[in-house]
Amino acid sequence: QVQLVESGGGLVQPGGSLRLSCAASGSILNIAAMGWYRQAPGKQRELVAVIRSGGSTNYADSVKDRFTISRDNAKNTVFLQMNNLKPEDTAVYFCNADITDFRYWGDNYWGQGTQVTVAS
Repeated sequence: QVQLVESGGGLVQPGGSLRLSCAASGSILNIAAMGWYRQAPGKQRELVAVIRSGGSTNYADSVKDRFTISRDNAKNTVFLQMNNLKPEDTAVYFCNADITDFRYWGDNYWGQGTQVTVAS
C-alpha cells in the first residue's frame, strides 16, 4: 500500500522560512509528478508547486521567487522550501503524487496534510 507522509510544518513569523518534506512509501515502481497543494480556511485547495520526473517545475504566481520545489528520486521524497513567508501563506499543505505500484497500477495519492501558520 502506498502512503505519503508530510513533515516540517509549524508556526513561523512573517519573513521567515520553513521546509516541508513528503516521503512516499510502499510498493512503488515509479513516481511521475509530485506536488504541493494548500488549503486555507474557507477556501478551495490550490496548487502551490509541482515537479515532474524529468525535473521540470511549475509554481503558483503567488509563490514564485519565494518557494522552491525539489525531489530526491532515490528516496521518493519531495521538498518545498518556503522563504519570505507571508500571513497569506497560512494553510494546510498537502503532498500529492502520481504513483505506479508493482502491480503496474497507477493512481493519485494525497498526504494527510501539515499546518503552516505565518503570524507575528
